[in-house]
Amino acid sequence: MAKTIVVKQTGSPIRRPQDQRATLIGLGLNKMHKTRELEDTPSIRGMVRKVSHMVEIIEEKG
Repeated sequence: MAKTIVVKQTGSPIRRPQDQRATLIGLGLNKMHKTRELEDTPSIRGMVRKVSHMVEIIEEKG
């Protein structure tokens, strides 16, 4: 079974650079307080790190 992480959007992309908005959309987050369960890969971790001021990792599974 693959390891997964649950990510929640806590910040708004208003007045943020376009690449940060695109990263949120790439993670499947586009509205406040939305959560997604994503596979724990280096690319996903990098995307989360890029917008760490707008998301939080709720839990790690697996």
